[in-house]
Amino acid sequence: MADDVGMRRLAVLTALLTVAIAPAAHAAKLLPPKTKVYTGVTGSKSIAKFKQQVGKHPSVFGFFHKWNGPTGYIYDSVNRSGSRLMIHISTQDGYGTPEAVTPREIATGAGDRYLIKTNREIAAYGKPTYVRFLAEMNQTNNGYCAYNRDGSSRGPSHSTKAFKNAWRRATLILRGGPVADINVKLATLKLPPLNTREVELPAPQVAVAWVPQTEGTPNIRKNSARAYWPGKRYVDWVGTDFYSKFPNFQDLKTFYNDFKGKPFVFGEWALWGADSPSFVHKFFDFVNSHKRVRMLLYNQGNLNGGPFRLTRYPNSRAAIEAELKKKRFLGEP
Repeated sequence: MADDVGMRRLAVLTALLTVAIAPAAHAAKLLPPKTKVYTGVTGSKSIAKFKQQVGKHPSVFGFFHKWNGPTGYIYDSVNRSGSRLMIHISTQDGYGTPEAVTPREIATGAGDRYLIKTNREIAAYGKPTYVRFLAEMNQTNNGYCAYNRDGSSRGPSHSTKAFKNAWRRATLILRGGPVADINVKLATLKLPPLNTREVELPAPQVAVAWVPQTEGTPNIRKNSARAYWPGKRYVDWVGTDFYSKFPNFQDLKTFYNDFKGKPFVFGEWALWGADSPSFVHKFFDFVNSHKRVRMLLYNQGNLNGGPFRLTRYPNSRAAIEAELKKKRFLGEP
């Protein structure tokens, strides 16, 4: 009996060491060809209007998605578009709405059923997919932010530690693989094992994007982007969101330089409030002078006539069309 116990302990230690020292099995970042940039759009169920406005077929089509919400229309729409898929996953259906799950609940396994379902759906879809998970986590309007607007904490269920563990668990599940391997990795993080009877999850073509604001809201050190960083092995793309209403290019440059070694994505960018072709050209100057930028998605919103729609900004629309004619920017993948 003692020998059996010793052998079991040795097997567990061997597995832990293997996970700790072996190169990460997940290497897919789903990059565009060298030096190129995927263009994209988020909002509505069709790319047709945006494609007509900017003169280029979007490489990536993004969809805002609430935890446990319906997904059939997403895969139907993206299949019709001929673009790659990005899913923007949130625990809410917009600012101020109830949370479906807290960061600590995700970290401890309460969200496993949804994450396993998402893993299987992406695998069944069978094409490259980007997951922008709990974006702008340092923005207090998002329920999964750790801090209220006055800087007070939202408690252990929403702490930055809970968020980082939620992110790590979600990434491991979305990437899939043998459940035993996932559970060994969760054990090293001191997190509960995966809540499933499955032996193995599919390993889809998926890349996970970590996209905070360059500056926290509230703008305090403990709510900085760095406070939510889960570690490079759990992140495929780094990025941020950028709007003409808040054109802080210095903060953008600082953020870009702070998180090196990963391809960079603008998960959302858009005109907001005024027609500004000068902003468009300055934005593309940044993109063209920072070679890790490999993807950008214009957020036109889901409402016709919304504040980001290019019908409001004819001069900026023409500037975008001119910029996207450059060979660096890809259309249909």
